[in-house]
Amino acid sequence: MRAIVLTSTGEPDELRLTDLPRPRPEAGQLLLRAQAIGVSYAETQIRAGTLPFPLPLPAVIGAEVAGEVVEVGEGVDEKLIGGTMVGVTGGLGAYAEYVALPAAMACPVPDGLAPEHALAGAAPGALALALLHKAALTGAETVLVEAGTSSVGSYLVRHAKEFGAGHVIATAGSAAKRERAAALGADTVLDHATLGWPDGLPGDVDVIFESIGGASAGQVLGHLTPGTGRMLYYGLLTGEPAAVTAADLMTRGVTVTACSGPAWAGQVFGTHYPQMLARLAEGRSEAYLGRTLPLSRAADAHRLLESRQLTGRILLTP
Repeated sequence: MRAIVLTSTGEPDELRLTDLPRPRPEAGQLLLRAQAIGVSYAETQIRAGTLPFPLPLPAVIGAEVAGEVVEVGEGVDEKLIGGTMVGVTGGLGAYAEYVALPAAMACPVPDGLAPEHALAGAAPGALALALLHKAALTGAETVLVEAGTSSVGSYLVRHAKEFGAGHVIATAGSAAKRERAAALGADTVLDHATLGWPDGLPGDVDVIFESIGGASAGQVLGHLTPGTGRMLYYGLLTGEPAAVTAADLMTRGVTVTACSGPAWAGQVFGTHYPQMLARLAEGRSEAYLGRTLPLSRAADAHRLLESRQLTGRILLTP
């Protein structure tokens, strides 16, 4: 089969099309003939070597795939063969024509929903739903969604008021993205490419969905509502951890929750992933597709993501 292999961390050209043996599903696994493969910004950081990640090189990276079940491992229902599933591998193996993944981390694609739409929306939408549930919004609170047109940020902006936000502030780094954030439902949109942008926040913020990391995380923390403000920390687009200390929290009496780790991932996938697929199938949300490229152009897909010019998911097709 054809697969994209990373032999050394570095520039996008380190992603090379290679012929590999077709994998066999182990116990508890499915083997999918890939129809759509997700590409995420975190994968560009893994490829570059800037995101801490256990990476045994050479490796086929990629975590999201949708396709037809062609084989099952021991303990998996053979009736699944021939069906279309979407799921996550756990971090590796998806940039390939055939992908093995745990059956417990795959869901059937609902009738009437295209596999590429299921893939584009399921994982980022599920994470957004999990974050919105965790935020426990009261119905009149002000929320800040950093990177409001990113794969997860788009769903946070779109669904925040449904979950109890009163005023939605989003950030985006270009005029086109700021226009899109407003179209998604943001009441206020700020340019996070501007130095000191947190100073433009209109008053106190009750909930911050923190995905940028670095110094700006510490700056926005100072705008949380004293006593009840909360930051949900789920990403680091800058590649730098959020510059937040315990002393910063004590001065305002606010909380920071790290939305990560195995327990968090289990909740996102076990509960919110199938919920998001149902929303997509029923028209209560939508897939944000930006570009589809052939598998052989994985390096170009990474360049597009790193340019930060595109909105919507980038997918690969074998």
